[in-house]
Order: sequence, then structure tokens, then C-alpha cells
Amino acid sequence: MAEDRGGSGPESKPTESGPFFTLAEVAKRNTDRETWLVIRGRVYDVTRFLAEHPGGEEVLLEQAGRDATESFEDVGHSLDAQDMLRQYLIGEVHPCDRKTDASKVPSQSPTSESSFWTVWLIPILGALVLGLMYRYYVMDGKSS
Repeated sequence: MAEDRGGSGPESKPTESGPFFTLAEVAKRNTDRETWLVIRGRVYDVTRFLAEHPGGEEVLLEQAGRDATESFEDVGHSLDAQDMLRQYLIGEVHPCDRKTDASKVPSQSPTSESSFWTVWLIPILGALVLGLMYRYYVMDGKSS
């Protein structure tokens, strides 16, 4: 299983193949005393960074113990901020949990299909209906 580590220092850099942590293990580290989060499949202990975070520690605590990839990327962190992640890296998400994430991908495909409907088809149909209504009222006005 995964290695249980209470803290991480500069001397505890993980190797390319681990250590591995399950998402359940990461979920337990969601307090201001121990704050772990996952970004792009890697596990980070950001406890030491809480007080230094420009957005405030609340932002990190809100994401603590879970996958924060989407939130991290949505904010648009600078390259310096992305490089800074390295010093907080303690391991990787266990391969079993990565497979769970990959199995969610097919369930996301209906979302992309519904996106097509909302982005293109509904507005086109709306414009078509409005055009027909306009034409009906213009023709009705001329025949009176």
C-alpha cells in the first residue's frame, strides 16, 4: 500500500515511481495542521505554504484532501507558481485511484454532447422560430 508520511521536508523527494497515496489517504489530510491536495495526479503537502498563499489559506483549505487540478488550472497560475509546486511534492496518486478517474471519462461524454445542444442547436432553433414568427407577423400585417 502507500507509505504514510506525516510531513515532508526538502530531503523527502519522491522517486519517479512513488511513493503512492490513495485518494482516501489524501482525504484524511484536510486540516490546517496537515494539508494535502492532488494536482494532475501528484500529491502535494502544502501545509507549510498555507500562510504564504497569495489568495489566503482558506483557498487551499477549501481544496484540501481532494483533487484540486481543476481549481488550480481555472485560476491560471503563473509558471513560477507551477514551478513552486515541486518543493511541496510528496508522491503520486496510487494507480488504482487513477484508473477510477479514467473510468469517469466515458461518463463525461454525454456532457460534451449536451454542450453541442446548448451551444449550437438550441440557439439555431431559437433563431429559426423567431424568424418564422417575424415572417408570419409581417405577412399578416400586409394582408390586412
